[in-house]
Amino acid sequence: MDFIIVDNYEEMSKSAAAIFVENVNKKPDTVLGLATGSTPERFYELLINEYKENNVSFENVTSFNLDEYVGISPKNSQSYHYYMNEKLFNHINLPSEQAHLPEGKTDHLQEACEEYEQKINTAGGIDLQLLGIGLNGHIGFNEPGTSFDQETHVVDLAPSTREANARFFDSIDEVPTKAITMGIKTIMQSKQIVLLISGEKKADCLYQLVNDPVSEDFPASILNQHPNVTIIADKAAASKINK
Repeated sequence: MDFIIVDNYEEMSKSAAAIFVENVNKKPDTVLGLATGSTPERFYELLINEYKENNVSFENVTSFNLDEYVGISPKNSQSYHYYMNEKLFNHINLPSEQAHLPEGKTDHLQEACEEYEQKINTAGGIDLQLLGIGLNGHIGFNEPGTSFDQETHVVDLAPSTREANARFFDSIDEVPTKAITMGIKTIMQSKQIVLLISGEKKADCLYQLVNDPVSEDFPASILNQHPNVTIIADKAAASKINK
């Protein structure tokens, strides 16, 4: 597990963007695993800038997002489909048919999980996976207690996760209670993983990730067993491991 400790959120985002641009330029048909939320927003802005400056092309890239809420239309402004279109896809040359997210608005969720897993396998697996980490240690929407052997599945969102995401909705009552997420087994099959951690509120998460035993009670702990993980953290997030 490699660490890159940077001064702030901006530097974290720049470091991550540089890794992704370098990988895509080396392997134009790279399969990217992408994440949502507030942590990667600047990262996506920087990828767009790199594309506009002709420093990278996404024409041959395939992407798979980690997760999507269950029961929300892709056109809903709170869906991760909408987020990805607004934050990245509408601004680069990644063909829409090569950008994949789980289908949360369906009556056949189990089939949707199996189909998503199959699409990832058909693409050859994830070459480079972007991750954030939840306050309870979740990666994707794999909440504490999720089996490390789990593939893409439907999950009941923990109260702490719904509370953390309530800022994106008018009220917590509007936050979905379920999501469809790439499983921990699927994530761990990625050839390379970049984990972004920013802010003082994530300091305990990073400390626990580095110091505590691997346990399904803290899903991100499994990353300690992956052969190619880079953690990019700002000084605020790394404050407790630097002491």
